[in-house]
Amino acid sequence: MSELAEVKRKLVDGELASALRDLDEVLARAPEDVDALYMRAVALRYSGACDQALDTLEILKRLAPSHSRAHQEEGHTLRDLGRNDAALAAYARALALNPALEACLVESIKLLGASGRERSAVHLKVQLEALQRLPQPLRAVMELTAQNKLLKAEELCRRYLQQHPDDVAGMRLLADIGVRLGVLEDAEFLLESAVAFAPDNLQVQMEYVQVLRKRQKFQAALEQAEKLLQMHPDNPQIMSICAIEHMQTGAYDEAMRLLDEVLVRVPGDARTLVTYGHALKTRGRTEEAIARYRDAMTQHPEHGEAYYSLANLKTYRFDDAEVEHMASVETNVNLGFMDRTYLDFALAKAYEDRGEHDLAFSYYAKGNTLKKAQSRYDADKMHDELAAIRRVCDEAFFTARQGWGCAQPDPIFVVGLPRAGSTLLEQILSSHSQVDGTLELPNILSLSQRLRRRSGGYPEVLHTLTTDECMAFGDAYIEDTRIHRAGAPFFVDKMPNNFRHIGLIKLILPNAKIIDARREPMACCFSGFKQLFAEGQEFSYDLEDIGRYYRDYENLLAHWDEVLPGYVLRVQHEDVVADLEAQVRRILDFCGLPFEEACLRYYETERNIRTPSSEQVRQPIFTDSVEQWRHFEPWLEPLKSALSGEVHA
Repeated sequence: MSELAEVKRKLVDGELASALRDLDEVLARAPEDVDALYMRAVALRYSGACDQALDTLEILKRLAPSHSRAHQEEGHTLRDLGRNDAALAAYARALALNPALEACLVESIKLLGASGRERSAVHLKVQLEALQRLPQPLRAVMELTAQNKLLKAEELCRRYLQQHPDDVAGMRLLADIGVRLGVLEDAEFLLESAVAFAPDNLQVQMEYVQVLRKRQKFQAALEQAEKLLQMHPDNPQIMSICAIEHMQTGAYDEAMRLLDEVLVRVPGDARTLVTYGHALKTRGRTEEAIARYRDAMTQHPEHGEAYYSLANLKTYRFDDAEVEHMASVETNVNLGFMDRTYLDFALAKAYEDRGEHDLAFSYYAKGNTLKKAQSRYDADKMHDELAAIRRVCDEAFFTARQGWGCAQPDPIFVVGLPRAGSTLLEQILSSHSQVDGTLELPNILSLSQRLRRRSGGYPEVLHTLTTDECMAFGDAYIEDTRIHRAGAPFFVDKMPNNFRHIGLIKLILPNAKIIDARREPMACCFSGFKQLFAEGQEFSYDLEDIGRYYRDYENLLAHWDEVLPGYVLRVQHEDVVADLEAQVRRILDFCGLPFEEACLRYYETERNIRTPSSEQVRQPIFTDSVEQWRHFEPWLEPLKSALSGEVHA
């Protein structure tokens, strides 16, 4: 029996003093052992030492802000101290992290009833009844999902659905796991089926809209959202969803009209204000966007996304009072996981702008550590997969498949690492009269995920594809991306991670153009470390991981150069900064496009830009960022070692 298992036995048997002695020994050796800290807090509460229990929970929540049972235990401890309102707040935090915590619901209902607030408990009673009706296997799935044990949750949920194939709750849970794992096609199918089984279930319908959006099926998502709004015309949540879908299809005026209606019904709602700010930012109305973000900060001082949205403009500078306020808010151990993460990155940017690089790095490191703790990224696994792509996609592989795929030359793929200058290249190309700018389209990544689930896995499955399949995949890509185009003969697909799938692109779209946006390694990698990406790019949360990823990327691009000579154009960001016109002419020649002066005045091109570089590419070329990483050089040894190959062969 392990030490902690023995401690658990002692807690159950009431041997509290002995359990506490054992835990003190464990924590002396490993003071950040989350399980030991949790057990210590429980033992202290059972012993009546509630203040000490709260002190232990403070430490635990700093180490693991998403530990739902820590917040539940805090609720129990505060309840025992008679601090009922604080206990209710702790239970609410726990339930937000893990809706399967029945004790939180039961105790919250008791506390509200005891204080004469039965009406406030109505929604909790509904939630409790729904949880208690849920089959035990699905409650276990909820618990595993809350603990980020997604593969175990998926296995259990699939096993349950094999026996109960029309269970809508099971479909929803498995779809949620699919979204978290990035298996969006499965999630869409599950929710589409759930909608068919339960057409009146509003929650299922909203989740279906959201997964359609994640799959970038924007027109379908908008149609579904508008149907919901027709059925529930006064529901502000559906109005908000509908506004977001309008934004995705470029109808920003209609989106902002709906957001105005939401704010009439829910004045000062932070999420709505931030969404409004995003819409204004995308349209290039920066000052109005800033006003909305600041309104959200004022209305909800703990809404971390508002602060980060200002920092993510790259051009906004926090004043001293704002920095002091953010630093104060960040110390609240009850901040949600993402609120804290947003604040850490915002504070890092604020201190960097002030030249306080030691403080800036400490906050970048804190934010990335939080994100990495939630990530399932495995650098060894990624290294092995990219090496396998090199093995499978050799010269003989392409020679045997000459002429396969859809012959359409429309796409211009811009690939590479994020923060390597790809948005600038997209803006330059989109300024050309024959090129449409689109988005970071997920189509190639989605296709690779579908192929990954075939027998043999990816990339080995590429050997099994037929000429007809490659033609069909290429045709489908052209058709499915048409919604993002505005009628020009060519368009840009700027999904950086498509560099992994250049072999697949060559098979299905042999006449596509591919541009590798390359940037000096230290500058590129540290810029990625500083950026809080909305999703994906999980290699960026650790300096060693990102350095290894860059090396693997370089090796794979060198392989493409060898087996597909001339198929990829490398564009070095520093060369673009040094001589814009020469690089623009080189890019246009590669794409078979005539030179146009508008490409040199890319910053005058009016288009919606959603990436973190949106404000930067609305300005002429600037050189300030080229050497910014050197301010942080004292802390970047893990990155240098990884780039040099010292960390991992």
